[in-house]
Amino acid sequence: METLTKPRRVQPQNIVIRLAEREIFGCKKPGTHFHTARRFYQNVFPNYTLINVEKPPCFVRKFSPDGKYLIAFSSDQTCVEIYMYRGAGAAGDLLHNADEKDKKNFDVKHKIFDRFFKLKHVVNICSSTEQLNRECSLFTEDGRYVIVGSATFLPEPVRPHFYEIYTNNESVTPNPRFPLEDFSIHIIDLQNGKLCDTRLFKVDKIHMSHNQGLYLYKDMLAVLSVQHQIVHIFQILDGMFVDFRKIGRFCFEDDAYFFQSVFPVERPFREKYINSLKHRILAFLYRRAQRIAAQTKDPYEIRKFYQYFDNFQNLRIWKMQLLDETHLLLKYASEDMVTLKITDPNSEPSFFVIYNIIESKVLAIYENISRELLDLFEQFSDSFRNACIHNEVKFTCSASNNIFARLIQHRFKQTIINAKFGGKIEATKRLLAQIPISAQSFSSSPYLDLSLFSYDDKWVSAMERPKPFGEYPIRFYARDSGFLKFRIYAGKAPRSMPMARKLVAYIFHPTDPFAMSVQRTNSEYIVNIHVRFDKPGGNSTDEDNVINFSS
Repeated sequence: METLTKPRRVQPQNIVIRLAEREIFGCKKPGTHFHTARRFYQNVFPNYTLINVEKPPCFVRKFSPDGKYLIAFSSDQTCVEIYMYRGAGAAGDLLHNADEKDKKNFDVKHKIFDRFFKLKHVVNICSSTEQLNRECSLFTEDGRYVIVGSATFLPEPVRPHFYEIYTNNESVTPNPRFPLEDFSIHIIDLQNGKLCDTRLFKVDKIHMSHNQGLYLYKDMLAVLSVQHQIVHIFQILDGMFVDFRKIGRFCFEDDAYFFQSVFPVERPFREKYINSLKHRILAFLYRRAQRIAAQTKDPYEIRKFYQYFDNFQNLRIWKMQLLDETHLLLKYASEDMVTLKITDPNSEPSFFVIYNIIESKVLAIYENISRELLDLFEQFSDSFRNACIHNEVKFTCSASNNIFARLIQHRFKQTIINAKFGGKIEATKRLLAQIPISAQSFSSSPYLDLSLFSYDDKWVSAMERPKPFGEYPIRFYARDSGFLKFRIYAGKAPRSMPMARKLVAYIFHPTDPFAMSVQRTNSEYIVNIHVRFDKPGGNSTDEDNVINFSS
């Protein structure tokens, strides 16, 4: 019996034919010239893997947004090393004669890193007692400056003063799982290799890992002090931190002046007043309850507000992010959740507050089971991610602009709904647990664009987080044809790596066919390089495209 469906017509995959079509026809639809150009990434990709290459004694972090620099932290985590990226073809002559079978040839292993990267600057940041956070870095919009964070443990014999720990009546109580430290943020000039400015936060708690406590939007930097419940807003001008506003106990610059003129000797921790930010939140909730009661002619909402008044007053800021230059997204939770006494974020309710910085006004409040906030998050994911604000054309792969990313999120939601003890409310909690989203957490590499390539997001994704280590290579298929384009080999798991710690982090270049995969255990730090290289002599097998230098 003959089938009535015609086989799908596969577009030409040959790069010569694609170049000829672009030369003759250009972009077939108006406004698609960027997409036409990005199709060539399906022909030029990192198909060659070098496993366990030799590198300087440092911790590799990430590329700058323009791809010109690679930053790394020294082995003692006191210096920032700035490397200049030389291009994906910088080691072509070295790889030309490379052969894994020749065990005496160590030139590739020893020289490959220096071929791709040239050490430009080593910037000394900290003293020996202070350490940089390896997972904290924020690049400015022009790509010239990078912001890093460091911390110092408080010495045990000399404990801080009581009023240094509790600076206001919203300060939380530290515990062994929530230790206090002295934190610092530093801004570094990448071109000149110098430390431009430093701000110190003494006896505080700032979540610096994965940029959770810091958020950079264009030239505005927000830093969340979890211990003192204050959001510090800075403006970056010529590599300097300029104080813009502190939001917490007061919301305007002159609030402290007027308050101290009336209560000059009042201890902030002993104050019986509700601080300015919390007062605005409670006033917003009361006005909303009053409005609903007036519409329904039922005082139930007002009674409900008074019933939960103490619960609202005891909420603390947990996370935050800048939506733009004037709007701040705050996540509130109980003090036990904020101080990490409770590890499950879905076990207790939390609230999201949208706050206008300029007008000092609360615009909206949502609970973590709000369907309305989930719809906003799904439809405007790019506004929460701010992944490519430095680019004129944004190619972020999110559920709001990519049908394949939307399908992955829909499958994740349906899995939670259909799971045991699941449901729509639980799915909403899981999805809203993603926000606020940390700054610069998504890679802009075209090889992670789901409209160009199809891959298993369990092993690698656009979100820059360590992924489970897979025994088999990650396969990347062309989205338009379904053909296998290339594989990425993450190497072999070290024997000393326990089962629960088999993680690998991928560092993709923003534009070039170049990537690095990093495996770290207690004693080993393995770096693999994935680059574009075609061996001379025609076709090569997958085994020919891998060189393993592991002993």
